[in-house]
Amino acid sequence: MAAPAQPKKIVAPTVSQINAEFVTQLACKYWAPHIKKKSPFDIKVIEDIYEKEIVKSRFAIRKIMLLEFSQYLENYLWMNYSPEVSSKAYLMSICCMVNEKFRENVPAWETFKKKPDHFPFFFKCILKAALAETDGEFSLHEQTVLLLFLDHCFNSLARLELELKKTPKLKKFWNLIKKNDEKMDPEAREQAYQERRFLSQLIQKFICVLKSVPLSEPVTMDKVHYCERFIELMIDLEALLPTRRWFNTILDDSHLLVHCYLSNLVHREEDGHLFSQLLDMLKFYTGFEINDQTGNALTENEMTTIHYDRITSLQRAAFAHFPELYDFALSNVAEVDTRGSLVKLFGPLSSNTLHQVASYLCLLPTLPKTEDTTFDKEFLLELLVSRHERRISQIQQLNQMPLYPTEKIIWDENIVPTEYYSGEGCLALPKLNLQFLTLHDYLLRNFNLFRLESTYEIRQDIEDSVSRMKPWQSEYGGVVFGGWARMAQPIVAFTVVEVAKPNIGENWPTRVRADVTINLNVRDHIKDEWEGLRKHDVCFLITVRPTKPYGTKFDRRRPFIEQVGLVYVRGCEIQGMLDDKGRVIEDGPEPRPNLRGESRTFRVFLDPNQYQQDMTNTIQNGAEDVYETFNIIMRRKPKENNFKAVLETIRNLMNTDCVVPAWLHDIILGYGDPSSAHYSKMPNQIATLDFNDTFLSIEHLKASFPGLNVKVTVDDPALQIPPFRITFPVRSGKGKKRKDVDGEDEDSEEAKTLIVEPHVIPNRGPYPYNQPKRNTIQFTHTQIEAIRAGMQPGLTMVVGPPGTGKTDVAVQIISNIYHNFPEQRTLIVTHSNQALNQLFEKIMALDIDERHLLRLGHGEEELETEKDFSRYGRVNYVLARRIELLEEVKRLQKSLGVPGDASYTCETAGYFFLYQVMSRWEEYISKVKNKGNTSPDVTEVSTFFPFHEYFANAPQPIFKGRSYEEDMEIAEGCFRHIKKIFTQLEEFRASELLRSGLDRSKYLLVKEAKIIAMTCTHAALKRHDLVKLGFKYDNILMEEAAQILEIETFIPLLLQNPQDGFSRLKRWIMIGDHHQLPPVIKNMAFQKYSNMEQSLFTRFVRIGVPTVDLDAQGRARASLCNLYNWRYKKLGNLPHVQLLPEFSTANAGLLYDFQLINVEDFQGVGESEPNPYFYQNLGEAEYVVALFMYMCLLGYPADKISILTTYNGQKHLIRDIINRRCGNNPLIGRPNKVTTVDRFQGQQNDYILLSLVRTRAVGHLRDVRRLVVAMSRARLGLYIFARVSLFQNCFELTPAFSQLTARPLHLHIIPTEPFPTCRKNGERPSHEVQVIKNMPQMANFVYNMYMHLIQTTHHYHQTFLQLPPAMVEEGEEVQSQETEMETEEEGMPPQADMPCVTDASVSHELVASQPEAIPGQTEATFGRAGTGSSPEVTSAVSEVTAAAAGSDAVPTEAGTQQDATSAPETK
Repeated sequence: MAAPAQPKKIVAPTVSQINAEFVTQLACKYWAPHIKKKSPFDIKVIEDIYEKEIVKSRFAIRKIMLLEFSQYLENYLWMNYSPEVSSKAYLMSICCMVNEKFRENVPAWETFKKKPDHFPFFFKCILKAALAETDGEFSLHEQTVLLLFLDHCFNSLARLELELKKTPKLKKFWNLIKKNDEKMDPEAREQAYQERRFLSQLIQKFICVLKSVPLSEPVTMDKVHYCERFIELMIDLEALLPTRRWFNTILDDSHLLVHCYLSNLVHREEDGHLFSQLLDMLKFYTGFEINDQTGNALTENEMTTIHYDRITSLQRAAFAHFPELYDFALSNVAEVDTRGSLVKLFGPLSSNTLHQVASYLCLLPTLPKTEDTTFDKEFLLELLVSRHERRISQIQQLNQMPLYPTEKIIWDENIVPTEYYSGEGCLALPKLNLQFLTLHDYLLRNFNLFRLESTYEIRQDIEDSVSRMKPWQSEYGGVVFGGWARMAQPIVAFTVVEVAKPNIGENWPTRVRADVTINLNVRDHIKDEWEGLRKHDVCFLITVRPTKPYGTKFDRRRPFIEQVGLVYVRGCEIQGMLDDKGRVIEDGPEPRPNLRGESRTFRVFLDPNQYQQDMTNTIQNGAEDVYETFNIIMRRKPKENNFKAVLETIRNLMNTDCVVPAWLHDIILGYGDPSSAHYSKMPNQIATLDFNDTFLSIEHLKASFPGLNVKVTVDDPALQIPPFRITFPVRSGKGKKRKDVDGEDEDSEEAKTLIVEPHVIPNRGPYPYNQPKRNTIQFTHTQIEAIRAGMQPGLTMVVGPPGTGKTDVAVQIISNIYHNFPEQRTLIVTHSNQALNQLFEKIMALDIDERHLLRLGHGEEELETEKDFSRYGRVNYVLARRIELLEEVKRLQKSLGVPGDASYTCETAGYFFLYQVMSRWEEYISKVKNKGNTSPDVTEVSTFFPFHEYFANAPQPIFKGRSYEEDMEIAEGCFRHIKKIFTQLEEFRASELLRSGLDRSKYLLVKEAKIIAMTCTHAALKRHDLVKLGFKYDNILMEEAAQILEIETFIPLLLQNPQDGFSRLKRWIMIGDHHQLPPVIKNMAFQKYSNMEQSLFTRFVRIGVPTVDLDAQGRARASLCNLYNWRYKKLGNLPHVQLLPEFSTANAGLLYDFQLINVEDFQGVGESEPNPYFYQNLGEAEYVVALFMYMCLLGYPADKISILTTYNGQKHLIRDIINRRCGNNPLIGRPNKVTTVDRFQGQQNDYILLSLVRTRAVGHLRDVRRLVVAMSRARLGLYIFARVSLFQNCFELTPAFSQLTARPLHLHIIPTEPFPTCRKNGERPSHEVQVIKNMPQMANFVYNMYMHLIQTTHHYHQTFLQLPPAMVEEGEEVQSQETEMETEEEGMPPQADMPCVTDASVSHELVASQPEAIPGQTEATFGRAGTGSSPEVTSAVSEVTAAAAGSDAVPTEAGTQQDATSAPETK
């Protein structure tokens, strides 16, 4: 197998290179945004740049990158474009800039939207240029650029509304077009004809270029790239319904596929490989199973009918006009519809006869009798055969496809590009656009992309593990392993032990099993990992045949396959490990048997489809048996290894009848009215809803519905208290009736009136825990609209910017649905376990019975509660609760004096309630209820009450005796309490009948739980099991919806079987923020080219589905919010952001609440890149850590500070520096987290220190979504370290960086101001401000500050206490800590003259962990603690405590020990 050439990475130019470029000099003169006096527009500048910089460099990406980054398009090209100055260089320059923006994945059309006047003229010029002769004014390379531009234009059309539903209308439209043409003047008519014929002419031009490619002689790559880009454009036109309707006819008429398959380019093995793959994709879409006019998916039967119609029409033509084809005409279809039989029957015919057959079928124009055909016989034969051959159905192809990738796919750069993918070329990959043909198409594209993204990760794992094992060729020609790998082991023996018979109608085995033996002569913990492989874990079997001799070094920069001699890769799934007797050890609660020796055998399932293909290849082509060659088995980390289960889920979905609710179907495919699923347009809109505890008061309610009249059903203000039931005006969707003027006024008045009915929640019992938990959040009017929309049926989309209370809204929606529709079940889906746990913790704080909550998956361990909400946790809860309730029944029985054992089981308790409790209650009611006109006696309510003894343990007195109504309500509340006991026992009765924990947990899931929560990954993995169980739900709420992959958002809609052919789903609530980071896609090609990072939430927003945009944040200071609120429609601040002291107080020791700090090269180095995309910047890392240490020394709590960066490399570097400088120092400790911006999404902290790392190119921070996340994590302070000259020029980042650069770019500190300060934010400080110019100065300053602190402490220690540490009693130490705590509570920082004493062991820790010297500093000025300092200082350090160093927020000893030992977060 040929190793693919290693692609080159595009190296971004440095800032110094940028400044030295001719382009930069021109930009500074003509269009740079920071230049105030610019030279006037000159068309010659554009001509010169195009010829000298772009064409001369053969469209080098580096040059185009520079131009695009300098804002050439925004500030010069489009701003000055007009028909008068339009030229070839002008057009091409604009196209290059737009294409570059798409390559960089940044918004491309914003500039054109601001000034759209000349776009129509510009676009006509592009169309004209695309049809120009290749040897004319525009070269082939230039025309490839134009094709790419056209493809981008097409894929950016947000909605193509021309959706004609019925075919008969087409003729009508055609006639209309003809009539309009007749009215046009000749010039306009010619222009219209040109536009209509554009695609047809473009196809003819492409065919000419394609035919000019020779079979074996050298060919220019310009021609190959042009052909590839053209096919890409054709695929995109075919893959969308509005265009394929019209385009299919043109494609059929031009016979494009036939020309392509017969071309020389297809037969050129290297140059034509990608072209062939693209061609297969085009063929797939041209024959897609869909009715182009109605848009309905075609069934298997309908496809068969179409195929039979084609063959029979060909047979009729043959029978009537071609005697030589009688045999064909009279054969049955199945006999003659294969390619082989068609070629055999039509091959002997002459070219003229073939042409005549094609013309009878209207495939070619009629051939005059006297003339010979101009077409090749090969073309004519292929035309007839390809049209009439039998096609395997798409679902059949899918079912025969192996799920595991093999070596052919894993290292195919066209399908799975490397991490160096630049975005230049096209790829044979599906794209996730805005619209899809059918649900099958939607699932298939997602299936393929998910499979390939997993393949990319598998390739990385294989390359890592196999290269660590160092396979070399032994002296005797075998394989010897010179290294070892944790995740891979050499195979000792491999045997296929079972090949089961195929199912009827299939040609692949139902099951293939094999035994793999390995020798685990490794460390114990690695041995445990291998022995811990569970059922369904995926492993890979690898064959290597190295050619390199023993001792050859492995070079990661060279192609991997040829170095290790990799031949085969096959996937397998673990069934289990075998015991001594050869039986599979089952997973279960029983302890595993102890196996002797180090040899272990695993039973594995092989992929039956792959096995069948391999065996067929061995038998038919004489290839070697792959399954006798394996010599390595590789496992993967469990969290990254669930791809097969997800792929199986998608494939199962495609094999079942996907029933999506009718109100969602068109929206998911991207067609129809995007607002059709909004609650206001749903036919089953609910008029009256109980908002339960949503509103805190009637004033809150009125403020929540601005513009509407609120009419309360009771006038007494004392009774206008929550909860409220609200009746909304519901407009029917039918036609409006004509009314007079008065009627219209009444109607509009009625449409704006809400009827509010306060109601009292029935008394639940006399115990304090009977009182319902209440919401305490005062929701804003947009949050209320989101809650209202979520309670109504339909699709609700809530856009929640940072800090706007998305989770609180979600929880309130869940609570309100639970109370309004107690019979309905709600499914909660989130992206991460952390978000699910946050949601669950808030749900538990509301009035929801915990027996109705269930949490599926492995994240429930992280819930910050003693309660276990997992399936088995809930089973245990039910069993324990059952015992508690039966004890209560026993107490009740005793109180009533009833003999017997009513509390034996739930069943006996039920009888006891029916015959003993109910009879007493009914008797009681008959005595105390109002009879006739006599006024009721209050005392009777208490006197006749039969359960006094039972409620003796409740707060007394139970009855207040104030009024009959009040006491009756209390009595009924008591009975409700009793009745609830027996209702719950009736529900728990199933747990008595079901004996096993598994059965009980299934019952809970299917019957008992009302709110079921899981992650999207769990839903994808377990869909099959849930459907099999008969899982049902009515509502779905998705949190973090913008972070979930498209397919992982879709699968939760289908976790249940349809009822009578319809989905029972009533509500779908999605809460997310598409302005923050999208789903994580590791491979840049799938992310950029295939748009795989687009979530379903983002796609819905793009196609225009209505959203509720939350518009008030309560997380950050208003000044910090301004750094990102420009990205949202209207994002303001909640009142507390201005009012609370923490937001109005300044950040102690720092002049500004946010600052951008410029960091220049340190020792001549800016960013570095030890591995691909593993960026580091030592200068920034040291500066960030120095500021962190400074803040901690002032008294900031370390856990209130987080350090973020935009790259993993920098994260690891900062962690290393913290470990060396201060990690184990109790005075300083570790920050709350050191992680990447992407990982920190959804979290927050008071102070954020952010390192942007890059000094050469902006990198992925150009994605504004990443910028929004980075800017919105801080509540009180944000300090950003970056190369300002690089980032301030970036167009996309301008709104944030213009605010950041308005402040000084050097760090301004106030070293004498302790934490916390009384200074108000924005006030000038009374202390002296010091300006830090660079990182070494800051590091030096922090070191001196630390040493001064130690010396001062030592001095006061000697002066006041005169006690050596060894003489301090334990009691004195405790008292000193208490004194310190009291000082903190009073809000007065303990100054340096208030020392205290503690254990000397901490002091030694201080000595050991003083700040190290920064590289490059002299030992004299900035030495290592304890080496560059005097003996007196060192002795002082040994007698100091953590608390004596300075301010009040330094942790106490217990806290510091914890900080010192807490490990940094690892990825």
